[in-house]
Amino acid sequence: MKIKRIIPCLLLRNNGLVKTVKFKDSTYIGDPINTVKIFNEKEVDELFFLDIDATRLHKEPPYELIQNIASECFMPFAYGGGIHLLQQIERIIKSGAEKVIINTNAFLQKEFLAEAVHQFGSSTIAVSIDVKREFLKGNVVYVKGGTQSTGLTPVAYARRIEDAGAGEILINSIDRDGVMEGFDIELIKSISNSIRIPVIACGGAGTLNDFKLAVKEGGASAVAAGSFFVFHGKRRAVLITYPSYSEISDLFN
Repeated sequence: MKIKRIIPCLLLRNNGLVKTVKFKDSTYIGDPINTVKIFNEKEVDELFFLDIDATRLHKEPPYELIQNIASECFMPFAYGGGIHLLQQIERIIKSGAEKVIINTNAFLQKEFLAEAVHQFGSSTIAVSIDVKREFLKGNVVYVKGGTQSTGLTPVAYARRIEDAGAGEILINSIDRDGVMEGFDIELIKSISNSIRIPVIACGGAGTLNDFKLAVKEGGASAVAAGSFFVFHGKRRAVLITYPSYSEISDLFN
């Protein structure tokens, strides 16, 4: 099996790093720049930064922080959070991010996503889809930080995102966020089997084998995680870590 991307997904709040459980109960992790320096040493291939308050608080992207991350970061990184204007995307890219991740406004502004792809290219535009399981209805896509239901199934919405031209989809299970009990394989599989663009699985990784299952059984093109890279042991002590190249190679061989 070809080695897949394993991506730390880091959550920003007030220019610091936090980690949530089921999109709630955030725990402060540390300073983004110090964390980037550690991941540099670990030779991580890629990083995601998501500002979890930007949409709710109508905040501008933290351009200065993005510039500071870019000045320290040896690897490509993406930023997401509160993006609703083409000018914001342009400034984020000029600040040093390789691509942007759009969530809420890919749903609220249908034309915005297509315009962003047209202007910046599909390789620059990813869409994050947050999914929650509802009683009787099954999996439903949520926006605004997991607080507002769209009424859409993940497969139907993923197809709409693909039709708009997005380069890849980050699929995140709200119910499994931070619990470290494994990915929702059926959710990942349902989407990866329905679209042609890459699917990045996120939400629930607790072991290296979880990454393998997301790829082998779920069909994910890449995997992302938060808690797995920042917590250690049952007491969830903060410890920034990343598997070695040999561990990743063995995982996908």
